[in-house]
Amino acid sequence: MSKMQTSPLAQPLTLTCGATLKNRIAKSAMSDSLGDGAGNPTDDQIRLYERWAEGGLALSIIGEVQGTSHFAEKPGNLILNDQSNSDLLERLAKAGATNNAQLWLQLGHAGAMAHAPISTPKGPSALDLPGLTCGALTMDEITALPAEFAYTASLAKGLGFGGVQIHAAHGFLLSQFLSPLFNKREDAYGGSLQNRMRLLLEVINEVRNAVGPEFPVGIKLNATDQLDGGFAEDEALEVIAAVDQMAIDLIDISGGTYFPGAASSSDRAGSGPYFLEFAGRARQKTEIPLMVTGGFKTLAQAESAIVEGKADLIGLARALVVDPELPSFWLSDQRSEPQFPRFKNPPEGGVTAWYTMQITQNAKEGAALSLDDLEGVVSAYESRDEARRRIWNARHS
Repeated sequence: MSKMQTSPLAQPLTLTCGATLKNRIAKSAMSDSLGDGAGNPTDDQIRLYERWAEGGLALSIIGEVQGTSHFAEKPGNLILNDQSNSDLLERLAKAGATNNAQLWLQLGHAGAMAHAPISTPKGPSALDLPGLTCGALTMDEITALPAEFAYTASLAKGLGFGGVQIHAAHGFLLSQFLSPLFNKREDAYGGSLQNRMRLLLEVINEVRNAVGPEFPVGIKLNATDQLDGGFAEDEALEVIAAVDQMAIDLIDISGGTYFPGAASSSDRAGSGPYFLEFAGRARQKTEIPLMVTGGFKTLAQAESAIVEGKADLIGLARALVVDPELPSFWLSDQRSEPQFPRFKNPPEGGVTAWYTMQITQNAKEGAALSLDDLEGVVSAYESRDEARRRIWNARHS
């Protein structure tokens, strides 16, 4: 690309609510595991999101911010409610807005996959499977959820965050309601797809009512949960058609689930962006801007997705772990692709542990972790989680 041309990634994107993202590069939600164990941000986490903002992206999304302590995905999750440390959260919001970036909170609830050592997992239906045991939410608990999500969103707005994303992907609670594998209910929230999507639509409506028309609200939705008999692409398209009738500003398309033993998207979807073809189908169902997350490894892939009209925003995760300043290099045509580590026979959980602990290195502006001691990285990762579990249970019991 000549210097006289401008990358399609440099184009601003104006959302329906009127907010404008300065370019087309976003950090998709990850579980950064940088909360303090009591549900509050740490100095490392604040610096991390400031650094990503300085790196040139338009939007960062913090993964799995909980409205309560009861259904967290990890003991490093943030909690946003009336007991939260508002000073730390305001610092985080301000840091993430550096360099005209936006920082959104992903509204989380792990449901059946809540971390058992710090919670009592409950999902749409009771399950007793290898690696996954949970109870069923009562009707009263279900009907209380939209207001809980909405209150968390209103607090996020008041603290200065740029927007919120409703998490309905990756096998967490709202994704569980959509999936016939998780959702065996026989009442108004189970059975037909119309019933299985009911809770998601109620949450969207309540959140929008709570934050008003000018505050960005997005959702993250699976194209497929990549499990036999689970939530699949044709049903996802029907959900997108229903969401199109609501006041949503951004649909983030991803896929896969953290169901125990399930293959990751990178294991199942081949090379290149994982869900781009699905996004092309989704484009026929909605005019809401589409963010596509997963598998973008080169500048050419990201630019072509925008040019072809399949994506309006490119969601990056691990690419921004290995190269936090990648957006500025892509936008100035100084780099075509990040350099991903190549793991040889990693131990179970080793790759996830390496990326999670590398996030911490980035926050501290340290060097890249070695690939030669993944067992040591896993040990450090697990030790930190164990320390935070003790803090969480002491604080929230």
